[in-house]
Amino acid sequence: MNFKKITVFCGAKTGKNKNYEKAAYKLGEDAARKNLTVVYGGGATGLMGAVADGALAENGKVTGVIPQFLVDREVAHPGVRDMRIVQSMHQRKHELEAEGDAIIMMPGGAGTLEEFFEVFTWGQLGLHEKPIGILNVDGYFDALKAVIYKSIEEGFLEERYLDMLFIHDNLNDILEGFESYVPVAVRTYEDLK
Repeated sequence: MNFKKITVFCGAKTGKNKNYEKAAYKLGEDAARKNLTVVYGGGATGLMGAVADGALAENGKVTGVIPQFLVDREVAHPGVRDMRIVQSMHQRKHELEAEGDAIIMMPGGAGTLEEFFEVFTWGQLGLHEKPIGILNVDGYFDALKAVIYKSIEEGFLEERYLDMLFIHDNLNDILEGFESYVPVAVRTYEDLK
């Protein structure tokens, strides 16, 4: 797969573990060094800010997508020149997905998880054919992995959809998975029986 832009979903807070922020900054740095544009939620705080700061420190390209009401609260990153201001969270999600060639989720809260589950669902429905990476910093997403495997075990999720997920504790392994990614076949009515 040929990709030049990665969309990053992550928290607007840093979390309690300092390694989350370090990993976010490093993701931004590494993406810039690999000449990948970082597309993210446009914030200046938390892991979002750290991803942007890392990329900008390496003179990388960064695209922010943020709703006007968050700009009004002064949380938009002042160093990001390509800042797309949208009117709603729904519009933000749509543009974040549309802009990236691949998606990476880092630690975050309900908003981050909601963004991940939406694009994971869209992939199952054939609305996109993008790989999704999960940067599992210090085991943050171990419980999520367990839920995903439980949903397969219980017959709610087809095992083939694991092929669109790349769950690793470092960016290089995720990007290697992206390189060899083959889109998963779209769900059909027969699959739902």
